[in-house]
Amino acid sequence: MNEQQLRKQVIKVLKEQGFKINPHVRPRGHSKTTYRQIQQKTKFEQISLHKNFLIGFTKKVRDYCRDGNKIIPKEISLELRDVQSGSFEEILFRWWNLIWWSIPYQRSYGRQMRFLLWDTTHNAPFGLICLQSPVLKMSVRDKALGLPENELDIWVNRSMNAQRVGALPPYNELLGGKMAALALTSNEIRETYKRKYKNYVTIIKRRKLKPELLFITTTSAFGKSSLYNRLKYNGEIVAESLGYTQGSGTFHIPEELYVEILAFLKNKGFNIDRGYGHGPSRKMRLIALGLRYLGLPSFEYHNIKREFYLFPLVNNLREVIQKRQKPIWVDRPFDELVNYWKEKWAIPRAERMPKWRDFNSDKFFKKTEKMLKEL
Repeated sequence: MNEQQLRKQVIKVLKEQGFKINPHVRPRGHSKTTYRQIQQKTKFEQISLHKNFLIGFTKKVRDYCRDGNKIIPKEISLELRDVQSGSFEEILFRWWNLIWWSIPYQRSYGRQMRFLLWDTTHNAPFGLICLQSPVLKMSVRDKALGLPENELDIWVNRSMNAQRVGALPPYNELLGGKMAALALTSNEIRETYKRKYKNYVTIIKRRKLKPELLFITTTSAFGKSSLYNRLKYNGEIVAESLGYTQGSGTFHIPEELYVEILAFLKNKGFNIDRGYGHGPSRKMRLIALGLRYLGLPSFEYHNIKREFYLFPLVNNLREVIQKRQKPIWVDRPFDELVNYWKEKWAIPRAERMPKWRDFNSDKFFKKTEKMLKEL
């Protein structure tokens, strides 16, 4: 594909997803329905890439999915499982991560921790959490926390970004997403991080940092979030809104198109190395560079602004960063978070809105299998 053809292809793909170009990229509307439609192409591309895996493990996943009317909300009992490579939990995690969410799966870079919330009473997966290295520079975060420019790598490498947070069916209808969000601040996640990264050295400046996770960040899926807003635990704010992102990213550039952009850059003599050592911002930088040389500056901005949230794991986070105070750790045992969620959200919701009973796993998996065969 020559330069002119690639340029036309980029514009064509963006328009097909539902963007308008005037002259910059903009979504055609700002409703959640529009945002979901825009991301459908990338979602199904990812599903297609992993089609053999998804089909091969559908039966195993189906065996552990429960009908809504089989769940007894007051008897839900959860444990937080650290997902290990090659494990049974990883199969379930990968399958649901690809299939269930409107936001398409994107490969994680740098540090990564994955957790499966498991309902031991009903022997079923309840929800997923995926944490990864944050991007080095994020203006909404850096300004709010007062991160010094020359110490960005110190503080960013003592945090994680939640790429995936949510509940699986039928627990999503019991506001299970609130539970997954609360779990981000659990003692168990901090302790897992400490064990896993006790000898971690930063990639850029080769600094050895304390294996202490100070905060977690995440963004809403579509504009303002009903999941994170007003999320409290015993009167304490769990998720602090810091504002909105600028609307940049990579999801709107499908993998096939990304490969073409990389080939274009390579032909121009640029280094297109990716993977370990290059950080989570590498893909976006390469896309921005390629688009600029195609005469499409700023097309890395999809302009779908997302609300940016901070989950502090210490009570004096800004003082730790700006004044070097000793961290005063948030103390939230996972079991206590589960009990709180059940009493505040799950049980009242179950009594008030019985929609959770309607989830039929057979219908869901038949529909999913049909979709996979048609890809």
